[in-house]
Amino acid sequence: MSADSSEALAEALATALAAGEPAALVALSEARGSTPRAAGTAMLVMPERVAGTIGGGTYEWAGIARARALLAAGEAEAILRRPLGPETGQCCGGHVTLVIHRADAGTLAALRASEAESAARAPLVMIYGAGHVGRALALALDPLPLRTRIIDDRPEEVARVSGARVARIVGSASAAAEAALPGAAHVVVTHSHALDSLICASLLEANTFAYLGLIGSATKRATFLGAFRAMGLDEAALARLVCPIGGTRVRDKRPAVIAALAAAELLAAFAS
Repeated sequence: MSADSSEALAEALATALAAGEPAALVALSEARGSTPRAAGTAMLVMPERVAGTIGGGTYEWAGIARARALLAAGEAEAILRRPLGPETGQCCGGHVTLVIHRADAGTLAALRASEAESAARAPLVMIYGAGHVGRALALALDPLPLRTRIIDDRPEEVARVSGARVARIVGSASAAAEAALPGAAHVVVTHSHALDSLICASLLEANTFAYLGLIGSATKRATFLGAFRAMGLDEAALARLVCPIGGTRVRDKRPAVIAALAAAELLAAFAS
């Protein structure tokens, strides 16, 4: 499966197999024209439930129905081809081919390998600070195709971080910034302006980041930039500093809202 298949299906399949529940993997093997998802996307269909999605709509419903018919009939594999146009009451104009097969231990092994490979290739987001906004951002990023790490030297705050796939690190945020890998995104939301400044200065000096966001106001941005210019940091790097995170068009200071807006900025940064 391709990287577009971001849903974690292996855990759902492992649960089904352990319970003796039959399951079918429905994979989008071909997608031509305008389609909701790309080739390689997959979902898992059981008699009473579904994990993942191949895009929704009538072709997903048809895939679910065919998969359940396959399970009921004891078939091993089926192929379903569907137009996405006037013939089915839609206007997309694309065409999809679904390959459906009964899932087994081999399917589970392949899914685990595919998900591990996708996770290893996912862009890295470093969150510095496990306070209200840091925790909200970690939770917002958890279902997205990203690797997320949150760093704070306060164990009690790190312990409050939610997110099944978030890496929680108790340690020095400034040291983590100094050791950061090129191409990562960084969101600085610590409890200390002095620590914020130290982290940002380190990242700006290296200038190898995909995104650098700083919690705060326009006043904080101006103050920090003045200090960074006095340090002789490169003006082109300074221009890349995003502060406030999430933009200024939505004036809402609730952590969950800031996190949602920042998540959109991060996805856009990696897509550019």
